[in-house]
Amino acid sequence: MSNAFVSQLVVQSPEFATNAAAMRRQVELLQGRLDEAKAGGGAAAVATQRARQKLLVRERLALLLDPQTPFLELSALAAYGRHPSPVPGAGVVSGIGRVAGRECMVVANDPTVKGGTYFPESIKKHLRAQAIARQNRLPCVYLVDSGGIFLPLQAQTFADQEHFGKIFANQAQMSAMGIAQIAVVLGMCTAGGAYVPAMADENIIVRGNGTIYLAGPPLVRAATGEEVSAQDLGGADMHAERSGVVDHVADDEAHALRLAREVVGRLGGCKRTTLAVTPPEAPLYPAEELYGLVPADPRQPYDVREILARLLDGSRFSPFKAAYGPNLVCAFGRLHGYPVGVLANNGVLFGACGQKGAHFVQLCEQRGVPLIFLQNITGFMVGRAEEEAGITKDGAKMVQAVATATVPKLTVMLGASHGAGNYAMCGRAFGPRFLFAWPNAKVSVMGAEQAAQVLLQLKEAQRQGAGAPPLTAAEQQAIRAPVLKQYASQSDATFASAQLWDDGIIDPAQTRQTLALALSACLNAPTRVEPAPGAPAAPVFRF
Repeated sequence: MSNAFVSQLVVQSPEFATNAAAMRRQVELLQGRLDEAKAGGGAAAVATQRARQKLLVRERLALLLDPQTPFLELSALAAYGRHPSPVPGAGVVSGIGRVAGRECMVVANDPTVKGGTYFPESIKKHLRAQAIARQNRLPCVYLVDSGGIFLPLQAQTFADQEHFGKIFANQAQMSAMGIAQIAVVLGMCTAGGAYVPAMADENIIVRGNGTIYLAGPPLVRAATGEEVSAQDLGGADMHAERSGVVDHVADDEAHALRLAREVVGRLGGCKRTTLAVTPPEAPLYPAEELYGLVPADPRQPYDVREILARLLDGSRFSPFKAAYGPNLVCAFGRLHGYPVGVLANNGVLFGACGQKGAHFVQLCEQRGVPLIFLQNITGFMVGRAEEEAGITKDGAKMVQAVATATVPKLTVMLGASHGAGNYAMCGRAFGPRFLFAWPNAKVSVMGAEQAAQVLLQLKEAQRQGAGAPPLTAAEQQAIRAPVLKQYASQSDATFASAQLWDDGIIDPAQTRQTLALALSACLNAPTRVEPAPGAPAAPVFRF
């Protein structure tokens, strides 16, 4: 067993206090935005929901989920600041929770937000939840109360490959894979959205409030002249007695959600894992120290092993190739009893880091050990010497190893996530099962200063080629200022999360718990994809 890491952090220092104050301000700002999202569509919309004898979306979740169990909410800030009128949480609450003892993916419409209609980010959030469910073989429970597509944005939501129809294609494919699809109709379920319960393996509808139809009464009247009420057209009794579209009828929402729990309880099977899991052991150092550990000035370095000591069981980890490519920390450890391999940045990546990272990822893949990537990376080292030494091919080795690893990969952006460093450290394009960000995270092709300087040099080169005089200081500032402003806004963690480039921004002090819940969800699926019978298996390469 490895020895516990001995922290060198001086929690009484002025630097710690400054750092902690800066991070707490960001966490408070994050919490304020999360509270806005949880509040839904506002007091008037809530009052309308109450008048219809309907529960709010989070009240529904509380009745569905097992009492006193955690809920790993995903993409809570989706669509934040993306539309002229706020669309809190993109009108959808999604996440992983326990239902009748079983980890499930729950996707719930929030009818207080634009009637639960689907904006582009709503669809992206729904599809991301389904992708996670598919990867990790999680049963899906859909709490349906939606008016379908938000019609003014139909061109951005209807016809493309990753638009509204993909939701139903995913349902069919997951059902064929044996991943249960369960729908609870708690309100309106119209147009294409009617296929959510219709394509579910088993569904439930609330009498009086639930409706399912391809065209509602206004459209029927316009198309055929027929006058028909919503309940006669698509209510619970009609579908239960005549169409056969629904399987169970509930007297009210509480009854419907009890029925949903019973359905999940009948699914059978249980989670099995080949990992050697041990009893969890708390780190030696409190998680709140993470606030003061990360410098308020992102240009200042820090020892990422201090973060590992506040995440991993017993603050213990076994470094791999500690003296080789030290800017990339690779280590074996445990998190809540789960064995993990961690890759964490301690500076810019050199060629040796790429070789080491590729080797370590392959080791974890061969042994079926989940990977955790802790990103704080400005990219790979540049320059003539590094290019001649082959840094491009060394970086490619790590990128290839990460891309082809089939074990669960979880990524947390602790700070910078720039350039090819984002790729090598398992950014969104490389299929991490989950990707979270801290409030101070910055995601962009390069740092703001570097981008401004590159554009400035290009402009100088153009002027020189045209025989024009060099730029004045004022002209240089006029070029730099808008670039810095653009990068400051578009690399911000909230900007990224609003577009679902991650699965949520998290409080640094909640990182260990968040990763543990994510790892637990991952273990509903095989830990690694075994080679096909007779297929040649590659060895671990020492680069």
